[in-house]
Amino acid sequence: MTANEKSTIVYANELEQRYSVASRREEFYVQEEVIYFDGNSLGLLSKRAETSLLAILDSWKTHGIDGWMQGERPWFNLSEELGASLAPLIGAEAEEVIVTGSTTSNLHQLLATFFKPSTGRTKILADELNFPTDIYAIKSQLELHGLDPAEHLIQVKSHDGQTLQTEDIIEAMTDDVAVVILSGVLYRSGQILDMEKVTEAAHARGILVGFDLCHSIGAIPHALDDWNVDFAFWCNYKHLNGGPGATGGIYVNKMHFGVQPGLAGWFGSAKDRQFDMEHTFTPAEGAGALQMGTPNLLSSAPLIGSLELMNEVGMATIRERSLALTGYLQELINLELEEYGFTVTSPKVDAERGGHVFIVHQEAARICKALKANGVIPDFRTPNGIRLAPVALYNTFEEVLETVNILKRIMDEEQYKQFENKREVVA
Repeated sequence: MTANEKSTIVYANELEQRYSVASRREEFYVQEEVIYFDGNSLGLLSKRAETSLLAILDSWKTHGIDGWMQGERPWFNLSEELGASLAPLIGAEAEEVIVTGSTTSNLHQLLATFFKPSTGRTKILADELNFPTDIYAIKSQLELHGLDPAEHLIQVKSHDGQTLQTEDIIEAMTDDVAVVILSGVLYRSGQILDMEKVTEAAHARGILVGFDLCHSIGAIPHALDDWNVDFAFWCNYKHLNGGPGATGGIYVNKMHFGVQPGLAGWFGSAKDRQFDMEHTFTPAEGAGALQMGTPNLLSSAPLIGSLELMNEVGMATIRERSLALTGYLQELINLELEEYGFTVTSPKVDAERGGHVFIVHQEAARICKALKANGVIPDFRTPNGIRLAPVALYNTFEEVLETVNILKRIMDEEQYKQFENKREVVA
């Protein structure tokens, strides 16, 4: 097939038919005449998520405080039930997953629990491409132990400013490293790290490994138990469509069950002991022990419907369509936009690419504004990056084609010059 043929609606429709099994567009609130390619920052609202949120509100309205143990879905065990729904998406057992907290608070909890600096092992290994909140939390935890982050935080360097080499990560695992914190998928380039190989290498050196799954959960399959990962944390509002500020998640490998949580709280109690009101903490056996305060029910409720939909479609099916969408997007950018100065920095190899495509252009900020003016919702990343996330459940191949055509028109007509090349407050 020629390049010209691939840039046609006929070919886009052929792809749509070929990978239609994972599409659930009719289940989402998709705005007409808007192409929403920012699902890797905030996924769209599904009708099931709306229904489950309204159901929890109705339970509150109907039962009041008795909603904790009464109604169609009592609240007391909801965090554990949602953890069980999340478990298949990351290759874990139900008891190893809990819905609680946020990305940052959960990382603080995990480091408070598992980072125990002792003689010779006082360093945490991360990387220079990590999302800032992880680095803030790591530095904070080091300082709480009286350790200088400048000395005790190791950040693996990137050769190209976009990706990491597994060999560089392993080489940085020195004898003084206690914990490794890395992202499953890098938030800029969309590169998938080799979590299995990194974990194996770390354990061979006596180092614990935790992964930030914010940009990988719901976008790629995981096998955390098989890979023997120690712990993981994530948000649920990107590819899992749990809504803005959705309650986050924690995974703790069952080999660590029984560990005393670093930050103990009432809701981490064993369920049958929680209302004994004793001042001696009896933690839950599984990941639930790392809960602290009362669950954020209204921020968790949409996940009931979202996870039902995700598990119904299945991660393998979602991944197949996602790869086809991002692969088509990359191909069209290379065919149609290379002459305009766009460079795709996401991995070309399917096994190494997550659920979004990252393109670089010196006018990226103003191009993003021009895209929005043309009905395309992208995601800008300082200083010169544009993230485009065609989501398997609700985006189409026709939208991919139309977005590239719009980008081409923006460049031909120099529409971007109407805007300042500076990011908005929320990029």
